[in-house]
Amino acid sequence: MKAFITGVDGQDGSFLAEFLLDKGYEVCGLIRKGVNPSLNIEHLKDKVKMYYGDMATENQLCVAVNQLKPDEIYNLAGQSDVATSFDIPEYTGDVTGLGVTRLLEAIRVFSPNSKLYQASSSEMFGNANPPQSETTPFRARSPYGAAKIYAHNMAVCYREAYNLFACCGILFNHESERRGLNFVTRKITNAVARIYLKKQDTLELGNLDARRDWGYAPDYVRAMWLMLQQGEPDDYVVGTGKSHTVKEFVEAAFSYVGLKWEDHVKINPKFVRPSDVNYLLAAPNKVGRHLGWEPEVGFEVLVQKMVDYDIKQESA
Repeated sequence: MKAFITGVDGQDGSFLAEFLLDKGYEVCGLIRKGVNPSLNIEHLKDKVKMYYGDMATENQLCVAVNQLKPDEIYNLAGQSDVATSFDIPEYTGDVTGLGVTRLLEAIRVFSPNSKLYQASSSEMFGNANPPQSETTPFRARSPYGAAKIYAHNMAVCYREAYNLFACCGILFNHESERRGLNFVTRKITNAVARIYLKKQDTLELGNLDARRDWGYAPDYVRAMWLMLQQGEPDDYVVGTGKSHTVKEFVEAAFSYVGLKWEDHVKINPKFVRPSDVNYLLAAPNKVGRHLGWEPEVGFEVLVQKMVDYDIKQESA
């Protein structure tokens, strides 16, 4: 089996590459031209064949898909930072939204038998009433969420119009030690590590009341793979079915190292988004029933894993 992963050097891409290699796949990945691969895949550089390209350029996608004709394609590329999408909405729409149309066209023309996993997002739900399932209306509150809705709908369109095997995984927040420092969870755990090691004293955050359904990224890449092993393509909500506030994440991280978060956290209005999603909570009944998937790592262990990693990194 041959798999092609766009965004292979990101959090999800690197875990997925490891997962597929363990299953005996030949794994190829797409990395943006002119960008050095992240440390996430440094240990895989001799095991994964790299293609340099961009979701903004159809020709590069066509060349890769035509040369590889992979059994499975996992589209994990895109501008994935919600806060940043307010600063660069046009770029976010081009890469995260239109980029999927470019990939779908490459598959339709050059490799119509390839199975596609499209990374959809819980941010598409916006402030729709929780819990959110596959039938919940989309109400995006960010350029990122809006771009993901377009991409999701195009994947469904190509599935129905051209009979492509295209699955959309509507993944709720999933974190890990490989999460970028621009994401709030990693910002928190990194700051906790530095405060614990007395390298800094305060952590500035925005909205502590936002609620998210947080899971562990390696559990979620297993769900991606399971979707493409089914007889028919479909869309699935993937999450834990449990929600926590940003404040609860902060409390868990600080208490793990014996500190009181109130002594170190300050609210800074500059970190509050123009519009935010208040409450995301997955209803993962379908993915459990149809794919037999359930998360293995809970919220507390997730937070502890991330704090332990950052303490180790900051102590080096």
